[in-house]
Amino acid sequence: MNKSVITNLIAAILVAVGYLFAQPILLTVGLFALSGAVTNWLAIHMLFEKVPGLYGSGVIPSRFEEFKSAIANLMMKQFFTEENIDRFLSGEGGVEKQLNLQPVIDKIDLSPAFDALVKTVEQSSLGGMLAMFGGSEAITPLREPFIEKMKTSLSEIAQSDDFYALVKAELEQPDMIADMRAKVEEIVTQRLNELTPQLVKEIVQEMIREHLGWLVVWGGVFGGLIGLAAALIQA
Repeated sequence: MNKSVITNLIAAILVAVGYLFAQPILLTVGLFALSGAVTNWLAIHMLFEKVPGLYGSGVIPSRFEEFKSAIANLMMKQFFTEENIDRFLSGEGGVEKQLNLQPVIDKIDLSPAFDALVKTVEQSSLGGMLAMFGGSEAITPLREPFIEKMKTSLSEIAQSDDFYALVKAELEQPDMIADMRAKVEEIVTQRLNELTPQLVKEIVQEMIREHLGWLVVWGGVFGGLIGLAAALIQA
């Protein structure tokens, strides 16, 4: 049982006991507690469910377009502002946002680079000399050492401060930041467009279910206290 059911059950028991044993104070406390708990429970229910004949019920599903718009505005105006993106790229707070390009470098096929080098040598003034020693086949064994050396050099370049400074400078260009923000906004909008009224209702319920349950509990408690005060005054 959840808190709402327990609260309503206790209030109903107080009403039954007060009525059966002719205890006016207990009956009044139970009635007020039950009315407070049930009223709050109904109000919470009306947030998420459309109740026929009750105007304004089902407000969250019926306003889900406004809910999506509010989320989009929150994301773009509070989190993904141009200032925040620039702060992230600048590594504010002493935390450098170094780019780890090593996995990319490891996957690069540098064979075309070696082939281009061989072709350049063949077409240069050294081509004739190379032909005397067996042509391009003579330097084919150098392919793998060349590729490994190139990857090592690329890794050293990618990890240098100068390279990072150049990349950061490019990313911090106004057009680049605006383009990044536009892409983020497109992703957010696309995801929000996938939401349905039912999904919006479930998201909100999941976020505030526990707190809404306490509204019913406190409705019953304060209703009971008011009932006790009313009974004592009448007595």
